Amino acid sequence: MAVRLNAFQAAVTILVLAAGTQLTRWLPFWLFPENKEPPAVVTYLGRVLPPACMGLLVVYCLRNVDWLSGAHGVPELVSIAAVAALHRWKNNVLLSIAGGTALYMFLVQAVFA
Repeated sequence: MAVRLNAFQAAVTILVLAAGTQLTRWLPFWLFPENKEPPAVVTYLGRVLPPACMGLLVVYCLRNVDWLSGAHGVPELVSIAAVAALHRWKNNVLLSIAGGTALYMFLVQAVFA
């Protein structure tokens, strides 16, 4: 069932969401000004979290692949290899993601359909 808001409630909701969004945008700059060295834990997390997130995304993408039937995960593995190759070649995240996604969609819709 849909909840109906009057104009005041909608305005308050929008303002609260905007304030929360702005707070999350500004908070890192307030906590870690440019002229101060960030704490060691922040530097460490900045170094280790991006690869950890990528690994988590790969595991998440492969979680439902049935390795014992159909294409045996070939479209997924080929697309992962293409993403890695594109990123190594051009070092462009958007190109890597778009190229891998386009290749995967082509493989599952045209080649392994």
